[in-house]
Amino acid sequence: MKKLQTIILTGALVCGLSSCNDYLDVNTDPDSPTSETASPQLRLPWIQNYLDYALGTAYMRAGTAAGTFTQTSTTSSNGMLAKWDPLQGTATTVYQNFYLGAGVNVAPLIAAAEAQKAYHYAGAACISYALGFMTLLDLHGEIPMSEAFTGKYNPAYDDGKALFNQCMEYLDKGIAYLKMKNENIALSEGDIWNNGDANKWLKLAYGLKARYLLKLSKKSDLYKPDEILAAVANGPQSNADNTSVKCYNVEGDQTNVTIGDPYQTNPIWNCAAYGTSQRLTKWYISLLNNSFTGGSGVIDPRLTKLVPAAMTHVKLDADGNLASFQWTRDKGIDMLTPNNPRLNGNIINATYASNAVKLTYTVADATARNKFVADMKTTSHAVETNGNDVVVTYAPGQIYCNTTNYLHAGDTCYVNMRSNSMSTSGRSATDMYYYPIAGKSYVAGTGTFYTRPNSDFDIMTYSEMCFIKAEVLFRKGDKGGALDAYRKGIQANFDRLQAGLKQWQSDGTTSDKKIGENPDMLPMKDADITAYMSSAAVAQNAAQLTMADIMRQKIIAMGGLNLEVWNDMRRFNYSAGNIENFGNIYPDFARPSEFTASSKIIGKSPSDPTYWLRRWTQSSLERDYNLTQVKASNKLALTDPIWSCPVWWDCATDSEYYGYIGK
Repeated sequence: MKKLQTIILTGALVCGLSSCNDYLDVNTDPDSPTSETASPQLRLPWIQNYLDYALGTAYMRAGTAAGTFTQTSTTSSNGMLAKWDPLQGTATTVYQNFYLGAGVNVAPLIAAAEAQKAYHYAGAACISYALGFMTLLDLHGEIPMSEAFTGKYNPAYDDGKALFNQCMEYLDKGIAYLKMKNENIALSEGDIWNNGDANKWLKLAYGLKARYLLKLSKKSDLYKPDEILAAVANGPQSNADNTSVKCYNVEGDQTNVTIGDPYQTNPIWNCAAYGTSQRLTKWYISLLNNSFTGGSGVIDPRLTKLVPAAMTHVKLDADGNLASFQWTRDKGIDMLTPNNPRLNGNIINATYASNAVKLTYTVADATARNKFVADMKTTSHAVETNGNDVVVTYAPGQIYCNTTNYLHAGDTCYVNMRSNSMSTSGRSATDMYYYPIAGKSYVAGTGTFYTRPNSDFDIMTYSEMCFIKAEVLFRKGDKGGALDAYRKGIQANFDRLQAGLKQWQSDGTTSDKKIGENPDMLPMKDADITAYMSSAAVAQNAAQLTMADIMRQKIIAMGGLNLEVWNDMRRFNYSAGNIENFGNIYPDFARPSEFTASSKIIGKSPSDPTYWLRRWTQSSLERDYNLTQVKASNKLALTDPIWSCPVWWDCATDSEYYGYIGK
């Protein structure tokens, strides 16, 4: 079991890590490392840790932008992002964790690694640097890189093209370092991503090259399909090659200096399931139950692992203990149609009735009142009517929303994403149920595969390589090759989930014997996977395969929470259907039905790139301390329309991009 110890450093480092890998076992005083004495094996895990948190935040907010994920609040920073009326606060956390925690340590690490001939550390640092800055390019478009960490108090901004090229150069540098002989300090002493496996680092670097080169798909002069395929061939070739960070749910975990979240837990959990305000969307769930327009209606076996459930129809015994219940799967918030419940205000969290609770709802419209009464009776609640008033009694053990607004009385169908950890009132290291009431067995959320505290955190996977290959081959007209890669990508994701689920089953999934094992943490049935792979939900021959099929399965394989989901949506212009002859890649997708921010997302037609959310504004830290350079970087900087300004790789030509930013 890992342990954490906070170390304060002067200069570049903020804190240090110790564990079973003895990261602090160095020849300098481990309690007083400085920028000059901190060793490569001390710096690298902290670069990784802060980059992990930056990526986890980017994944969550990108999922919110891409409509796979949403929030209960309509007014919080993330809640405003969900309705495409983003606030400045959206643009801080990723920037802060990369610049202040990760990026600042890269040059000193490379210098120390070169001096000690620990070249694999230098390679890992270069790859991490490229990953961090490409993430900032994806989000902000322009950012200081060339003059970052040089001591200048007002570093100039690099435009998107310069940023992209520098990131590719750092990947090449990282590959070169990794191919050198590492003469001192085994990489395993300080690597929490790949446990010192230089070959996996090489595969990560080539996987990132494939991912980044694919971003250029709109650029006829720069899109090079054979270069992408060559990078794919050198990237992960099986799940054993994945860069998936092992995460832990441990008692007494220390917390991140910049944010205050536990260090060893899954960064996506930190950002997407730590609190009680996150939910999945109906659109995302429709990809799993194939209920989207044109869908087959086949239920994906992964649905029960990727969509949480909660207890309903709870019955208590004479002593007030749990006697019986049913698991009810999350319905998903409909963010895209007039049925969006957020149009009527914040989503209300479900509450457990320890004693009988009586609430009175006033419903003036007779049709709405009759429907409300019928819905309440369907869920086994006692109902009385008195004119416009509907009185509902929730028996002990039943679930309800503590509001008299009848429009939100049914919000119990939107299951909480939260999973408990040992840092958030968890009951054991292996029990990730969300128990909202101390001492009670009621479960308000089973969690999901990618968002539990101890879920592995994916940075690069074989399945992503398969879907990249499928897209490239499809564009080349090789439908047979595309089909093979597409089906391998789906199977790889099933295999990856099954391996994790079997490990959880072996470890145990609950500490409450009244409830039994968490069904959503148990393996899928192999027969169900085989049936799904042979069903109408999966293309069976090359003639059936569409680009929409490839991208849909890529979203599912990434759990809907990954920056590449939003990057892909931008590459295909969302649901505009105007990229080559591929048609609408994302059926039923639209701007959120709450959308009113026409001063930020300024386009009037789906065919106009500025009709869609395209990037984030600059960080408030840049606004406060580097204002002149911010304004010089883009004519739209710090103005409302910046949010719909395409980044460099999202433009077909340089002239289009420089026209947007005024260069």
